[in-house]
Amino acid sequence: MSAQAAVAAVGWALLHFVWQGALIGCVTAVALTALRNARPQRRYLAACLGLLLCLAWPLLELVLALGTGPDAVRAGGVLPGPAVAAGAEGAAGLLAWLQGHLDWIVGLWAAATSALALRMALGLAWIGRAGRSQATDPAWQARLSQMAQRFGLGREVRLRVVDHLASPITAGWWRPVVLVPAALVSGMPPQLLEALLAHELGHVRRHDYLVNLAQNVIETLLFYHPVVWWISHRIRLEREQIADDYAAHHLGEPRRLALALSELERLQFSGHHLAQAANGGDLMARIRRLVRPGAQALDWTAALPVLGLALACAISAHSFKPASAPTSALIFAPAPAGPHPDTLRATTTGPIADFSTCAKPEYPHADLRAGHEGTTTLEFLVDVDGHVADSKIHRSSGHATMDEASRSAIAQCNFKPGTVDGRAVAQWAKVQYVWTLQ
Repeated sequence: MSAQAAVAAVGWALLHFVWQGALIGCVTAVALTALRNARPQRRYLAACLGLLLCLAWPLLELVLALGTGPDAVRAGGVLPGPAVAAGAEGAAGLLAWLQGHLDWIVGLWAAATSALALRMALGLAWIGRAGRSQATDPAWQARLSQMAQRFGLGREVRLRVVDHLASPITAGWWRPVVLVPAALVSGMPPQLLEALLAHELGHVRRHDYLVNLAQNVIETLLFYHPVVWWISHRIRLEREQIADDYAAHHLGEPRRLALALSELERLQFSGHHLAQAANGGDLMARIRRLVRPGAQALDWTAALPVLGLALACAISAHSFKPASAPTSALIFAPAPAGPHPDTLRATTTGPIADFSTCAKPEYPHADLRAGHEGTTTLEFLVDVDGHVADSKIHRSSGHATMDEASRSAIAQCNFKPGTVDGRAVAQWAKVQYVWTLQ
């Protein structure tokens, strides 16, 4: 497959995800609303499945497109009649515009993705450096190790004290580390800091660091879609609630954790999102949930933005969704015949194609390899026997071989000839072949 075809496959996968992501967001919103009073683990699973589908759907489409041979050609349907032809011209125009700008679309996406990937790499490097170089507190390290053993964790969990950090965060999977702000070690009551550390051990227990890394990768690749960020945000909210429940269960004191979180509310939120932080999500909502757990009322207005986005994108999907292979679409419409003395008084019908006889136009191999696209508009004469007696180029595609392939294809079509007052007459008609690499 040529580089041009690969760029086209990536570009169309990105464009298709605009409506695919909106549909996924709509389904996920409905699922989360239905599970609003279920355990947070179920909402977490539903949101994770939604985010995973956001990656899997365009990836599957890309793999299928890349697996299509460069010479694979499928002719589009024949759209008879001037009204249908007019609508098809509009869709073809938008499709052609998108196709013509795929290089820019993919280039901008690649540049933004590279910048976000660099940011993620720098964040991971900072976390790794902090885990290796920062000082530890022997007393709190011993306390954390005892808690981990009491909670049934079979791995060593390291503790590092870090300046200029607003909240404890957890990083690492094989050798997890909890980074604790120096201000909390020196200023927070020990029993409250212990509650925050229990929360972090909940993240270690569930391997949340790996899931969070996967989230960051998906956010980097599909950064342009708001549904991805919304689902990812919901995953983080539910994950914090799960860790709260874990800590409250092992401590046996939900109010102690709520008090510790209320202390964190006064601190500046951490900017390091590549690790698990105790201040993730809405702190006040988490505090209320710990102190006064209760059922949540149904609020459909929260899903309206996602539903509106899904509707808008679903409508737009019909306008520019291309096929998965290079196509040459035939658009047939009658064209005015030459002057006839009785035209104003006569009943006239145009030629009607017998579509079963029309050959699907073959994309010239040289144009496929060169990535040529365009629209050939032909005028052709249908004689009284229904055969194409003559044809001429009304508007060239810009490539002679594609124009000639269009003439060869229309010459094989048979027609019911046009009539004037029921009598067969020779008439001219128009046809468009839209050549697009998709």
